[in-house]
Amino acid sequence: MALLPILEYPDPRLRIRAEPVTVVDDGIRRLAADMLETMYSAPGIGLAATQVDVHKRLIVLDVSEGRDQPHCLINPEIVAAEGKINSEEGCLSVPGTYDFVDRAKQITVRALDTSGSPIEIQAADLLAVCIQHEMDHLDGKLFVDYLSEMKRQRLRKKALKKARHDGPEKASSPRRHPAPVI
Repeated sequence: MALLPILEYPDPRLRIRAEPVTVVDDGIRRLAADMLETMYSAPGIGLAATQVDVHKRLIVLDVSEGRDQPHCLINPEIVAAEGKINSEEGCLSVPGTYDFVDRAKQITVRALDTSGSPIEIQAADLLAVCIQHEMDHLDGKLFVDYLSEMKRQRLRKKALKKARHDGPEKASSPRRHPAPVI
């Protein structure tokens, strides 16, 4: 397994819409394993392939306390959603930024697992939020897109200034924060 570099906002590659996975093979399984290792190391609770510059519809997540219940969803689609939850989110691609976002409280998701078999997951609360956050990445959308225009402009300026200061080679280290980094 290998740690993968995580793209950071405002990198334009984060805006690329991911393509469906046509064949679940060893390459996809290896990517999923590398993404899980990267996510755990970051540390985060979710990661989309788009965030590691692979534009395939694949997400990984683990919201368990023990970080021992990983999920890999290939070509996920939400088939039902209900309720509303407003929770604080952070993002591995937007380090150090946290804000509140409205999401569906409960969702039903259909996807393929790493063996290529269809699965359906009923998710609520944090798991539902995490899946929706990661699926947004697959469509080129970031959680900051839910923020006000003023907040987005301030965040973009801050990110561009940081990128100029740190350079492309320096990795950031996200601050510890009570909200999970998705």
